[in-house]
Amino acid sequence: MAPHRQHDERTPRSRSTSARILGALTTALSCFSANASTPLATATPAVAQVLAAAEESMALPGSAEGGWLVVEPQTVRLLDATGRERDRLPVRAEHLDLRPSGNTRAARAVVFDSDHQQPLLLTIKDFRLQLAHRFEPVDYALEAMCLYRDGQGLDHLFMIAKDGLAEQWLLPLPDAQGAPRLLRHLALPPNAESCRGDDQRGLILIEEGTETGRGFWAYAADGEGVPRRRWLGAKLPPADRLPTWSSATARLPYVLPSAQTDPVARSGDAADDPAIWIHPGDPTRSRILGTNKKQGLLSYDLQGRQMQLIESGRLNNVDVRQNLHIGPSTNETAVDLAVATQRDDNTLVVFEIDAQGQAREAARIATGLKDIYGMCLHRTPRGGLEAFVNDKSGRFEHIRITRQQQGSEISYAGERLRVFSTRSQPEGCVADDAQGRLFFGEEKRGIWTLPTATDRRESAQLILGVGPWLVADVEGLAIYRSANSQASYLIASSQGNNSYVVLDALPPHKVRGAFRIGINAQAGIDGASETDGLEVSPVRLSGAYDQGMLVVQDGYKRLPDGAQNFKYIAWRTIAQALGLN
Repeated sequence: MAPHRQHDERTPRSRSTSARILGALTTALSCFSANASTPLATATPAVAQVLAAAEESMALPGSAEGGWLVVEPQTVRLLDATGRERDRLPVRAEHLDLRPSGNTRAARAVVFDSDHQQPLLLTIKDFRLQLAHRFEPVDYALEAMCLYRDGQGLDHLFMIAKDGLAEQWLLPLPDAQGAPRLLRHLALPPNAESCRGDDQRGLILIEEGTETGRGFWAYAADGEGVPRRRWLGAKLPPADRLPTWSSATARLPYVLPSAQTDPVARSGDAADDPAIWIHPGDPTRSRILGTNKKQGLLSYDLQGRQMQLIESGRLNNVDVRQNLHIGPSTNETAVDLAVATQRDDNTLVVFEIDAQGQAREAARIATGLKDIYGMCLHRTPRGGLEAFVNDKSGRFEHIRITRQQQGSEISYAGERLRVFSTRSQPEGCVADDAQGRLFFGEEKRGIWTLPTATDRRESAQLILGVGPWLVADVEGLAIYRSANSQASYLIASSQGNNSYVVLDALPPHKVRGAFRIGINAQAGIDGASETDGLEVSPVRLSGAYDQGMLVVQDGYKRLPDGAQNFKYIAWRTIAQALGLN
């Protein structure tokens, strides 16, 4: 199924050498369907002559009858195995690429309309060639264009300009309505002469041509996460020596986000940690709290709309506990609190939340930390409130939080109960209130557990080290306890491979599996990657969240590019993907 390209007299530079190299590589890697039609080498002499005269050609994948799509000077033609023309599209085209469409006689292809400077999306079914979508004309000199199919089976189109600026578009599913969507902008090598997608390894292979020679780059094709690339050299290495990004090889199941929040109002690394507040009378009116490390505390509804912003400065981690009685009187009114770490003054910021979900800053509690970072709350068996807070040095402080009232004046105070340390930088933590256990992540080493009670002198135990399941950095942690309390799971953000690990919260802490959050193409919501904080609730909230929800910070907002936000995932989709109770 290798593409065949002839020298194009309309352009000052021949593309034949690079295209043949990448075409041969594509064939060697079997990037397309295993049911590719008759190889070019077995074509009849008459067909081979047609292909040799074509400017570009590709064998149709997945067709038992065989066939080719060929680009000629003024026409794109669809040929069957005998070389007979079955359909044609009058267009002066270049940059041909195609993928199967899941049907033995169907495929989709892209070409670039040189006269109108427009990419065209074509569909092929039962030897009929149709124009499915005409992109808007590009306003740059397009040098290369190719397709890539991701681990979800979604097709992407890469368009690369002469100066290296590029666009990645998400194509609609073959049988779905809708237009392509811009996924992201990216910077690739200037003077790209051709590109080819390696679906199995998660790569876009690009040939760069300069005055001093040419060479090859491999770029991570996944639109999520930090852009990654590797220089391959002046010659393409053997296929088994190409880089393979972990997201392409570890075929973890995907779950899809059902909603996303409005982006935060600051660019760069801003959104960090979510928490969930449950409305006491109507769970559908619950709120998602989230920190903006450059601004303060945000509040969203279950549709992701921003409802409130409290500009408390550089907040990092946040946690919530509700229906608390932490004052001196047993008859006091219960209070709902959110507590967040404040990185400017190394304090714990206490927010009171009213019955409608409106929060207000109520106090700041000093700590002895020099570079405050992560934090989680714990409700004690007697109803008290405690915080475990850490800094980048590895120091943890265990602090009891109390509430005082004199007349109409309300104040909060913190009492340090103990101090302990990790060898290296921690951040995420979560307390299992029911079992009296603290779980915390050491970013480069793994997940540890300790008793929450100060009178239990027990050393921290490593329950899951960095390795095949957990790829550094270890970030957000949360506990899901089913409504009937028959199962409880610890969820961890495995930031190094953009996945989420689920293990039993009870010993022996068996790993139940891992998953990724993919693109919800139908809803127009991108996936999640580089996740810092996360939170989960088992409460039946509404609609899709009948078994609760997971909320994660998304480190790279795509579809299109934008400021960071938070993604909502229905827990039942996770349970189904991993076979959980």
